[in-house]
Amino acid sequence: MAKFKKKKSGELPQASTAALPDIVFMLLFFFMTVTVMKDGDLMVENKLPSAETVEKLDRKNKKIMFIYAGKPAKGYEKFGTEGVLQLNDKIAQPSDLKQFIYAELALRKEEVIPFMVTALKVDKNVNMGLISDIKIALRKENMLKISYIAAKPGKK
Repeated sequence: MAKFKKKKSGELPQASTAALPDIVFMLLFFFMTVTVMKDGDLMVENKLPSAETVEKLDRKNKKIMFIYAGKPAKGYEKFGTEGVLQLNDKIAQPSDLKQFIYAELALRKEEVIPFMVTALKVDKNVNMGLISDIKIALRKENMLKISYIAAKPGKK
């Protein structure tokens, strides 16, 4: 009859690391697909006015050009206390709109340009003169489709 010998060393067998690269790549692809990239920092205050009827714009739509207007936010007081424009990641004046429009149109396909919509995201306390200057600059460049972004009724 054979005798069974007990292991004298209490070592555990080594864990297999063969699946480790698969797990790492799976996590990498997961985080790449669910992570949302931040478009940019808002440099102006943006308390939106409320509206009676609100229609949601499709943000994935590449036909939308955003213009922000409001008082400079905290940290950007060097631009003054009056309403200013934010075009992409820069504080600008209404005179800079022409260059901004041409730069935005250059990024779009030729067939999309006639359907471009300018979305104005304007703080509710901004001077109407600034909004009028924006509209005049847009009109000069034949950007006649304008959408005002507003909060849903009841939201502030």
